[in-house]
Amino acid sequence: MEVLSPVGSREMLVAAVRSGADAVYLGAGDFNARRGAENFDTEQLKNAVDYCHIRGVKVYLTLNIVVRDDEIAHAVNLARNAESFGVDGVIVQDLGLAEILKTATPNLPLHASTQMSVQSESALPLLKEIGFKRVVVARELSEAALLRICNKAKELDLQIEVFVHGALCMCVSGQCMLSSMLGTRSGNRGLCAGTCRLPFSARGKADDYALSLKDLSLIKHLKKLKEMGVSSLKIEGRMKRPEYVAIATAAVKAAANGEDYGEKDALLQSVFTRSGFTDGYFVDKIGADMFGIRTKDDVLKTKDVLPKIHSLYRNERQSVGIDITFFAKENEPVKLTLCDTENSVTAVGEVPEKAQNRPTDSEAVKTAICKLGGTPFFARETNICLDKGLFISAAAINALRREAVEKLCLSRCKRRQNEEKILLPPKSNKAHKKAGFIISVQNEAQLQQIKDFSGVYAIIVPAHAPFKPKAKVKTFIDILGGIKNEEIILNQLKKAKELGICGAVAHNLAHISLCKQVRLEMLGGVGLNVYNSFTAEKLNNLGVETLTLSPEMHIKNAREIKTRGQTVLFAYGNLTLMTVRNCPIKAQIGCERCGKRAKLTDRTGKQFPVLCDGNFARVLNCLPIYLADKGEDTKDFDYHLLSFTGESGEEVAEILSLYAAANQKPADFPFTRGLYYRNVE
Repeated sequence: MEVLSPVGSREMLVAAVRSGADAVYLGAGDFNARRGAENFDTEQLKNAVDYCHIRGVKVYLTLNIVVRDDEIAHAVNLARNAESFGVDGVIVQDLGLAEILKTATPNLPLHASTQMSVQSESALPLLKEIGFKRVVVARELSEAALLRICNKAKELDLQIEVFVHGALCMCVSGQCMLSSMLGTRSGNRGLCAGTCRLPFSARGKADDYALSLKDLSLIKHLKKLKEMGVSSLKIEGRMKRPEYVAIATAAVKAAANGEDYGEKDALLQSVFTRSGFTDGYFVDKIGADMFGIRTKDDVLKTKDVLPKIHSLYRNERQSVGIDITFFAKENEPVKLTLCDTENSVTAVGEVPEKAQNRPTDSEAVKTAICKLGGTPFFARETNICLDKGLFISAAAINALRREAVEKLCLSRCKRRQNEEKILLPPKSNKAHKKAGFIISVQNEAQLQQIKDFSGVYAIIVPAHAPFKPKAKVKTFIDILGGIKNEEIILNQLKKAKELGICGAVAHNLAHISLCKQVRLEMLGGVGLNVYNSFTAEKLNNLGVETLTLSPEMHIKNAREIKTRGQTVLFAYGNLTLMTVRNCPIKAQIGCERCGKRAKLTDRTGKQFPVLCDGNFARVLNCLPIYLADKGEDTKDFDYHLLSFTGESGEEVAEILSLYAAANQKPADFPFTRGLYYRNVE
């Protein structure tokens, strides 16, 4: 199994490679999920790739954020540079960008980012069809769920990459909007502020951290991962220290090789921990034990172990075996040939002299040509062809060796040619009419308020408690953004179809596959992260004709999305900030004390409602988005989504009247404009 290490700077790169990484992943420019790391400019990227390839280490470029239409060309140009430098793969979140790269950079293998929310096996056929070679699965998977994915991947000849150590997101991978809504710094855009590490409480305590999980560690489970067929063991940490990268790499490498990793694991726990590590998701034991924060004791431990860890990457690691042939014949130039598995280089010296006193012998030659300290190479086999009676100075042999090593290094630096291609955004010739409404409700009391409301295109009801559809109005079930077991989703979809419900809200690729399997219509949910016209076009091609645009977009960018399908604007409601498998309410106070309107309180006293369907919980924003008085800005969308969660029937009626009014006006209750008028970084 490949050991894949995080790199956010040149020092981290050296630390990873010298500590045993088989591959590294890194970002360049502003199109990666760790924009706060030092990262690499174009020239630094080229040098980093050369450094790694000389040492037999692969390099994967992270282009794993969602991008706007006006950014697509820049992202593609970065990928083209990476392809020409010989980068071994590109990690992508944005479906539209992936579709373009498939043809724009055909020699650059596509890896599906963990931000694509691959939680179950039904996503894999679509990813294969799109052109992905590897899938980085979600971090919240149980062993059973991962096994199902691995078995499906074997059928499709897809590689599976698994996070085995590092920070855990509280939210389902790729579905978090907590950082952007509270601080306009988006994880989907590469600038997550780690807002979940701040105090949140289900019991009103100021020192509770209800959304902060311990770091993941699956090191003791690597044998199981190997048996499943996992290809790559990924370490999180591009924002951490080089020492962390070094010891994490060394520990995972030792465990992957079946060696004793106990001492390295102890050092790893000292260099960075949040009150210990957790494997709770993998062993399917979720709860309060999975939560933790970085304490003063954790910080003090770090200072004590840093000098010891430095020894791991102080010196060059000789990891590339080469065959060496030395050729010295009378009246012919001396030659030294170095061969690795793919390359062969030869350095040519002077014609050797006849020995006046002591001739050069084979042992002296062997000693000189095998002096490879300070290089990444070690002698695998040596073959010396040396005529008797010749003299070759040690200086001449050393110079020949240095020249040959330099040539081999150059040969190991891959370069590719690519062609410039012009990008054209999808065209849309649609004539917009007055926007209709899609209304999401949680109960019958809310549903009853809609019966006399005009302009309703569709109603969305909960999947775990679907209502009978309203006459002449489409009804969809919301299967949320989390998948614990596909059988649960399939049963919900089948039950909905039996009730006469026409479709479901699809928040990820697996949902799309499952809806197709049951032959239900699809309404694209917020979880699909539709941020540009290319993604919209790709999802249309996959059968999702009606798409909810990302609420993280500025309204002017949302209005510029071009698609032959229909666009939906999230126009009212408490936006889901997190979909979580480990419910913070259950972990802190238990389900029996939860109540129907459970809430988390932050350090400022704001309250965030939490909804639960028994399998996953949703943390909602503290205020509802309200856009009824922004008619001029919202007129270009086909539908407005009004999402009701904890509102009473009377409150629903009031909201509907505001959106139906001819002279729409601001509401007289607390609300937010969301991110539509703020520039998300």
